[in-house]
Amino acid sequence: MTDALVFVIKTLGSLLVALFVVRLALQLARANFRNPVAQGVLRMTNWLVMPLRKVLPPVGKVDLASVVAIVLLETAGIVLLAGVRGSGIPTAPVLAGASLLGCTVAVIDLCSLAIFVYALLSLVSPGGNSPLDGPLTSIAEPLLRPARRLLPALGGFDFSPVIVIIGLQAIRILLLGEWPLLAALIL
Repeated sequence: MTDALVFVIKTLGSLLVALFVVRLALQLARANFRNPVAQGVLRMTNWLVMPLRKVLPPVGKVDLASVVAIVLLETAGIVLLAGVRGSGIPTAPVLAGASLLGCTVAVIDLCSLAIFVYALLSLVSPGGNSPLDGPLTSIAEPLLRPARRLLPALGGFDFSPVIVIIGLQAIRILLLGEWPLLAALIL
């Protein structure tokens, strides 16, 4: 019973955090928010970001309210999981470290997924007209450009998504391996 509850909490928590990470990524990439997908993300995340924005104004390009919402949701998920597991709430420094690690892993996972879907859509439907095209391009292209500059032209096949995803996953593995006690709280 506890394992099933932990699974449900982790899955729903991860999806909720991912939704807020998508919002932040689209804001940072200056995506077109007239897109139906971007509009949906805004509607699903406004319930937490808008009240926070009243007390936390943006800092430059960064929407501080969205960042705080991501950290709050990640922290709440860790506390809830600790309660369900019966392990007790971690100390403040451990909780802060685990929350930051969880947020970083969520960003890496989102970027990897966005690049994968972007590359898949470019193979299946090049030049397609999907509502996902705009938001995916906004997130994936800034990550792929540096890799494209380093890779030689390969006759129309773009290996940059493979290289970037491998790099992102290597960073994820390093981070989780470097702090195994914190990783145990978020995994």
